[in-house]
Formats: sequence, structure tokens, C-alpha cells
Amino acid sequence: MSWHVGAVRIVDEVCLTVTEGEFLAVIGPNGAGKTSLFNLVSGVRRATSGAVRLDGRDLTRLPPHRRARGGIARTFQSSSVFPTMTVAEHAELAARAAGARRVTGRRVAGLLARVRLEHRADALAGGLSHGDKRKLELAMLLAPTLAGAGPRLLLLDEPMAGVAAEETGELTAVLREVHREEGRTVLMVEHHMDIVLGLADRVAVMHHGRLLAVGSPAAVMADATVQDAYVGEAL
Repeated sequence: MSWHVGAVRIVDEVCLTVTEGEFLAVIGPNGAGKTSLFNLVSGVRRATSGAVRLDGRDLTRLPPHRRARGGIARTFQSSSVFPTMTVAEHAELAARAAGARRVTGRRVAGLLARVRLEHRADALAGGLSHGDKRKLELAMLLAPTLAGAGPRLLLLDEPMAGVAAEETGELTAVLREVHREEGRTVLMVEHHMDIVLGLADRVAVMHHGRLLAVGSPAAVMADATVQDAYVGEAL
């Protein structure tokens, strides 16, 4: 899959497969094309060439909302919450948008408990810490499960960006539980290598819009080409 802007190749012939139930992390220097790749997968941008497929279904020509209904759920680098709505109202709104007809307080509380936010149900989203906002976004991605149709693929674009150091541990635990206990397939862009190494089954490295390496975290981090391009020194 490629995306060109004029003669500039932003994403250049990237072929990446994520298996069901896998946690795949995408890393690379700033400007490597990681978020642009997410834009192509989620439909924010249309690929110049290539295809996006989910469970064998070609989504390449579908707009973002159709891809979301098809099972692709995404967060962005900047938090996207409504500051004057409560945490519970966010969860209920997301569930109803996904088609849930009966959204009781008990079901909303259960959804919030999955991301460790049940104790903040009545809090306004605008007053949440950045880490809690990230957890709320994750709850909204999982809200379609209340309508009987959970997301097939979670795209998490730098979930730790802006999160205080004291909150990263719990947020990491939530992501691990969503992946391992719920069996969700996750594709994550992240710069914090300790988070990547603690969560990912495989790591894909992008550099100058191209896929440089894909493999186990240990194998990728030991790759001299990756060290030169991404880190600049041995890990």
C-alpha cells in the first residue's frame, strides 16, 4: 500500500498483515509515516495504490464511518472527548451510536470497569487527567460490544502521548487486559519503547515511509539496520 503527495512518497509500498488476536506495535522516527499508515487503514486518507482488507473484505474504497462499522476502531494522537459531558454519558453515547437499543446504567458501569474508570462515571471529561481521557477513549472504542458488535481491530495512535509517568503503568495494564483477556487485535503506534516491549507480540519498524523490519521485539531491537535508522546506537 502506498500514498503519494505529488512526487513525495509518504507511505511507500508498505505490506503489513496483522493476525487475529495479535498486538502489533509500529515504531519509527518522527516523520517515518506511522500516522499516515493509520490514516490509510482507517480511511482518513485514500491510498494511491494497494488495498486495505479486514477478514478478507476489501475496505479500500469505503469512507471512515463505513470502515468503523466494519470493525476498525481508532484513537488519535490528541485526546478527543467532550469536556462538558460526563464519563458515563460518553460511554452511553458511543454505545447508542453503535446501535445499542438498551443502554442501562449497569451496562455502562460494566463497560467503564473494563478500563478502570467506573469510579469516575459522574466526572466531567474535561476534568480528567490525560491518562483517564485515554482510558475513556478506549471505553468508547469498546462501546459497540454493548450492541453485540465489538471492534475487530483497534488502532491506537500514540496512546501514551502526554500521559504522566505515574499513569502509564495503569494505562499499560488496561491495554494488556483488553488485548489478552478480551482477545482484541491491536495495532499501536508508540514511541515509548518500554511500553512497546511490554505489550507487543511483534514490532514493525517504519523509516522514510517504508517498512524496514518486522519481527519479534527482541529480533527487531537486535537488528543493526533498525538501530542505525531508529535509535542510532545499539540497544
